[in-house]
Amino acid sequence: MLEFSHKPVMLEECMEGLALKPDGIYFDGTVGGGNHSYEILRRSSPNGRLIATDLDDEAIDAATKKLSPFEGRFRIYKSNYKDFEAVFEEAGIDKIDGALLDFGISSHQIDDEDRGFSYKIASAPLDMRMDTSSPLTAEIVLNTYSESELYRILKEYGEETFAKQIARNIVKYRENKPIKTSGEFSEIIRSSIPAKFRYGAPCERKSYQAIRIEVNKELDGLYDLVLKLTRRLKKGGRIVILTFQSLEDRIVKEAFRYMQSPCSCPSNFPVCVCGKKSEIEIVNRKPITASEKELCDNSRSKCAKLRIAEKI
Repeated sequence: MLEFSHKPVMLEECMEGLALKPDGIYFDGTVGGGNHSYEILRRSSPNGRLIATDLDDEAIDAATKKLSPFEGRFRIYKSNYKDFEAVFEEAGIDKIDGALLDFGISSHQIDDEDRGFSYKIASAPLDMRMDTSSPLTAEIVLNTYSESELYRILKEYGEETFAKQIARNIVKYRENKPIKTSGEFSEIIRSSIPAKFRYGAPCERKSYQAIRIEVNKELDGLYDLVLKLTRRLKKGGRIVILTFQSLEDRIVKEAFRYMQSPCSCPSNFPVCVCGKKSEIEIVNRKPITASEKELCDNSRSKCAKLRIAEKI
C-alpha cells in the first residue's frame, strides 16, 4: 500500500481566500492528507477550530496524523461533505467562519494501483470509489448499465464527443467477457475514437472522469450543497471552492450568481415581486487559476479553478 501523499493545489490562494481569524470555526469538506487543514489550523491559532470530513479511510488516517500537533482543535468525520448538516449537529456547531471545498481527486488515489482511478495503470481493477466501503464500483457500472445509460453518463459527465461509439463498444465487449481492468476499458475507449482525435490530451481522460463521477455521485445535490453551506457562514465568513472540471465549476458559478442576485423574478417582470435579497458578495469575478510556478511544480493544478464568496 502506498504511503498517503498529496500535494495541495493553490494552497496560498485558498488560505488568502478564507481570510482566516485567530478564533474562527472552519470546515474542510475534503480533508485529504490534511494539507489545507493544517494551514487553516496553523493560521487560525491559538483558538481556531476545524471540522473536517472525508470518505477515504486512508486520507482520514493520514490527516489525523498530520494534524496531531493541533490536538483538541479539530475533529474529522468519515462522511460525505454533502451531509455537513448532520456533522455540524454532532459537533455542536451552528455557524462557521469559513468553508473550504476541494473537489479534486488526490494524488494518492490516482497513483494507487488498487484504486483504479488512473488510465495509466493497465492492470488496475475498475474500482474508482472514494469510499471503499461503497457497493458501487466502476466495474459494476461498465458491466451492468445499459447502453443508453452509459451514453448519458459519458456525454453528460465526461462531455465526450464519441460517447455513443464508446457506449456501444462497451456493451459489445462485455458480451464476450466482463470488463475487469483499466487496460481493457482504455482499449475500448481508444478503439472507439478515430485515430486523428487520439492525439493531444489523453483520449481516455473524459470517459474515466465520467465513470468516476457516476460511481461517487459527485454532482448529485452539488448546487443545493453550495447554497446550504454558504448560508451557514457568519456575516463576513468566506467559502472557498476548488474545482477541477467544467461541470463542477459551472454549478458553483451558478449557485454563487443566484445568491448574489437581489432578484430572482423573470426578466420580463416590470418590477421585482420576489422579495429576494443578496446573500453574498462574490470576491473574484473570474475564477483564480494556478500560477505559472505551480503549473510547473504540480501538473495536476492545470485544470483547477478557485471561486470565493463572502457572506453579507
